[in-house]
Amino acid sequence: MSLQITVAAPFKQMHLGELEKNQFVFFLALDRKWLNVEQANAVLRLGESAGLLGVKGGKVVPLFDLSSVTIPLGFRPGPEVFEAPDPLRDLIARIASATDRDASEVTAGMNRVIEGEFDGNLRPEAAAVLLARRYGVAWQDLLPALRESVVREK
Repeated sequence: MSLQITVAAPFKQMHLGELEKNQFVFFLALDRKWLNVEQANAVLRLGESAGLLGVKGGKVVPLFDLSSVTIPLGFRPGPEVFEAPDPLRDLIARIASATDRDASEVTAGMNRVIEGEFDGNLRPEAAAVLLARRYGVAWQDLLPALRESVVREK
């Protein structure tokens, strides 16, 4: 979630729907002094690989609803921003939160779907999406990252 807040901050603070790459990096590194230029560029790449940002022709656009993100007062990104995102873990946490269950219960439910309904022929990411749909939990914003994680594992 910290990565999403970090990449949303420049757009929300500048009240813009698209930024030049250098504006994005300038905001994080020089304006807010949250990161150095190299780290700000790394956040840009991480945001793109996580499916949070689209970069085309030198322009950066958010690929999520900016109004759904609240930047806490005094926010400053920590080292967790640079950790590789795990969309499966994030989706399990969402399902657990929405259904008032423990993450281990959600994982057990995924295993029941995989083994009971698909004879072991289903990826955990797909099982998590099926559970999210069953419980009415939003999962669409994680789809690009889930796809990427499946492709990386092959």
